[in-house]
Amino acid sequence: MRRSLGVRQPSAMARWLRFNLVGLIGVAVQLSMVKLLLATNAIDYRVATLFAVEMAVLHNFCWHVRFTWRERRLSSAKVVLRRLTEFHLTNGLVSLAGTWTLMALLVGRARVPVIGANMVSIAACSMVNFLLAEVLVFRKTKSGRGSRTASLQLLHSS
Repeated sequence: MRRSLGVRQPSAMARWLRFNLVGLIGVAVQLSMVKLLLATNAIDYRVATLFAVEMAVLHNFCWHVRFTWRERRLSSAKVVLRRLTEFHLTNGLVSLAGTWTLMALLVGRARVPVIGANMVSIAACSMVNFLLAEVLVFRKTKSGRGSRTASLQLLHSS
């Protein structure tokens, strides 16, 4: 780990591992939501999948702020909301568009089971999402400093 302004910077490999740990928990969130929504038989698998992806995206953002990129401080609620918007415009869109497309192909045409097709879709989108998050969403700021208080308050508010 490197030090920058007194804050420990994880290596690229450590960050990738953190990203994947959060992602694995996000997979559980997504697959649980799909299974729960499909159990009612009142919702199409594509709609259930889109809703589940959104829940996983929100989950992952919160944990990436608190764990994966915790040393890249977010100094205010405004910054957190801007980064959440950027996360949705990058990781969210990649996940939604990639999953929608792959689900249509895998379930609709190849007749792959819904949960298996979700797992393939998640894996296919993960590398692109890591690169977008590292380079764009959680990019280093010029100062690299700031209070995390506002960002943590926003994430803990209910």
